[in-house]
Amino acid sequence: MTVLRAALVQTAPRFGEIEANLAEALDRIPTGCDLAVLPELCTTGYQFTGREELLALAEAVPDGPSCETLRRRAAATGTTIVAGLAERDGDRLFNTAVLVQPDGTVDRYRKIHLFWDEKLHFTPGDLGFPVFRACGTTVGLMVCFDWLFPEAAGTLARRGARVIAHPSNLVLPHCPDAMPVRALENRVFTLTTNRVGTEHRGPQELRFIGRSVAASPHGERLVEAGPDRVEVVSAELDLELCDPFLTPRNHVVADRRPEFYG
Repeated sequence: MTVLRAALVQTAPRFGEIEANLAEALDRIPTGCDLAVLPELCTTGYQFTGREELLALAEAVPDGPSCETLRRRAAATGTTIVAGLAERDGDRLFNTAVLVQPDGTVDRYRKIHLFWDEKLHFTPGDLGFPVFRACGTTVGLMVCFDWLFPEAAGTLARRGARVIAHPSNLVLPHCPDAMPVRALENRVFTLTTNRVGTEHRGPQELRFIGRSVAASPHGERLVEAGPDRVEVVSAELDLELCDPFLTPRNHVVADRRPEFYG
């Protein structure tokens, strides 16, 4: 596959309404899409009041009901779907992104860089930064706050990712401007899907900034959603642009000098 048709499905989930949130997001995926990216924690909502509430809403991966719904939709449409879920593994809770392919394969990434009160409820990810074969290319996963750490996207690029899918629940304003830089410095496509709306289930109200953005290996914004509405934006990714050679003598991965970065 040379051109990959990608969709960023920006939603406004209602807290705790797992089945309805997932159904509404899936129904917005465009027909004929190769890869669709949904937001972080798109089934549950974000602002948990405590660990017990999160335990009650988290699901097994890959055997929970949300993964089964994603499998059925991927198989029926031929679309590979990335979605952010609350994962329960025994007594551990992870902020997880799953990559579900039409053949029923379910892969996952567990968020490594936890943000704010996530540190009170979730276990830091323990799977590293894996890269998966999907949609005729290689796809790496990040989740939300991972954007702040260049090592995250850089590790995925070194491991061969040509596309980085990035489910998010952004409240800080900087990420939509940073992701074209992450794409440029690694010569990959980045697909950041955020949510919109507010949640006020704790001491402060959270407002999610939208602005889901797809960026090219040249650092260009291909599409960007609005800041406050549910919408879907789509882009065609020309995978031939994922050329790590910036000049004939400069390779953005091979030229790195990690021995001097400590």
